[in-house]
Amino acid sequence: MASAGLTLPRNRDAPNSRFLRPRAGATVRRDRSPVRAVAVAAAIGLAVVALRRSIHRVEVVGGSMAPNLLSGDRLVVVGRPWGAAAWPAPGDVIALRDPRHRERILVKRVSAVHRGDDTVEVHGDAVHASTDSRAFGPVPRSSVVGRAVHRYAPAGRSGPGPWPGEYDRA
Repeated sequence: MASAGLTLPRNRDAPNSRFLRPRAGATVRRDRSPVRAVAVAAAIGLAVVALRRSIHRVEVVGGSMAPNLLSGDRLVVVGRPWGAAAWPAPGDVIALRDPRHRERILVKRVSAVHRGDDTVEVHGDAVHASTDSRAFGPVPRSSVVGRAVHRYAPAGRSGPGPWPGEYDRA
């Protein structure tokens, strides 16, 4: 025991010791393992690839989705980066690859889902102006690019989906 007038030297291993803290203005080096740096870079790269493969921008061309979506409307479409697309629900507005011309993207509303056949039926909101499942039949789920979640242009019509339609309760 120390008496009131006697001061003991500080232990270097004590948690509150001044020896464990760096001096003011000193540079502290952290252990930067190259394995950790490579792992962080790989994780960032994977996240960028996943985002680029899952978020798309599409433009509505033609009047098949009028009056809810008009020609010139631009949509943000979200899908899965890998594997089969999630099952859309009837009433969802989706982007899908045209079964007749795979390089072309269509914007349609889901009218029915057939899980046993792994297909979806799609229709345009403007029945007389739309080429859809009535013309080309059910579409494989693998053709679905993603679900439209936001209209970002034109400025006066921008806003989040869903956009109501007649197929809400197919």
